Amino acid sequence: MSTLMSTLRLRGRSFGPGDFAVMAVVNRTPDSFYDRGATYGFTAAVDAASRLIDEGADIVDIGGVKAGPGDEVDPAEEIRRVAEVVAAVRDRHPDVIISVDTWRAEVAKVVAEAGADLLNDTWGGVDPGLAEVAATYGIGLVCAHAGRVEPRTRPHRIAYADVVGDVIAYTTALAERAVSLGVRRDAVLIDPAHDFGKNTWHSLEVSRRLGEMVATGWPVLVAVSNKDFVGETLGGLPVEERHAGTLATLAVSAAQGARVFRVHDAASARTALAVVGRLTRT
Repeated sequence: MSTLMSTLRLRGRSFGPGDFAVMAVVNRTPDSFYDRGATYGFTAAVDAASRLIDEGADIVDIGGVKAGPGDEVDPAEEIRRVAEVVAAVRDRHPDVIISVDTWRAEVAKVVAEAGADLLNDTWGGVDPGLAEVAATYGIGLVCAHAGRVEPRTRPHRIAYADVVGDVIAYTTALAERAVSLGVRRDAVLIDPAHDFGKNTWHSLEVSRRLGEMVATGWPVLVAVSNKDFVGETLGGLPVEERHAGTLATLAVSAAQGARVFRVHDAASARTALAVVGRLTRT
C-alpha cells in the first residue's frame, strides 16, 4: 500500500488530502428509492442540479437507472434519460463537475460527448469497456466494489473472509487497470460501495476501517446517503428518517480521509464536512 496521498483533478479543479468534495445526486428515474421520481422530468432534473450546485455541490451525479431491482431500463432508455440532462447542466453550469452513474460503456460514450467529466461505475467494472471510454475521452472513473454481483441484484447471504481486504484488493485492481488503459491516475477514485453486494455488518465494517482504503493512496469516494445500512443500524428507520445517521457516517468517513461524498442533501453535507475540516486540521 502507498502512503502517498494523491490529488484528485477533475475539470480543472483539484482536491488534495484534507479537501472534501460534495457529489450531489440527481436521479432521473421514476422509481428512485429516495425521491420516488421527483426529479424524473427533464426540467425538474436540471433545476434540481442547479439547486444542489447553489447549496454547495462540487459534483453533480446524474443517474438514469434505479440501483435496486425494478423495471428493465435498456441502454437506449438510459441514454434518453441522462444525455440531455448532462448537456443542459453543462450549458447552464460550464464549470461544475458532472458525473454520470452508469455501468454501461455505450451510455458512457454518449454522456462523455455530452459533457460528463466522471463515470461513476457503482457496479464494479461489469462492463470492461467503461474504463476504455474514460481513457478515450480523458475523463475520470470511479472504481467500486459491488461484490461481483450482477447490476440491480441483491445477493442472498453474501460472505467475505475479510470484507475490507476484499474491497481494497478489488477496487485497487480496477484502478490500476484503468490507468494501464490510459485513464489519468489523478482522475481515478475508489469506492467501497456501501450496501452493494454487502449486508449491514459489511457496510459498517467498511465505514469503521475506511482509513485502510485511504492508505492505498487512491482518493476514496463514499456513498452512504440514506442507505439501508444506516436505517438498519438505527433500528429499522425508513428512508426519510435517516438524515442524522447519514451525517454521522459522513463525518466518520471524512475524519478518516475520504475525499468525495455522494449525498442527496448537499447543503447539510457541506456544513458537516466544514466542521470536520476544522476539527481535523492542525
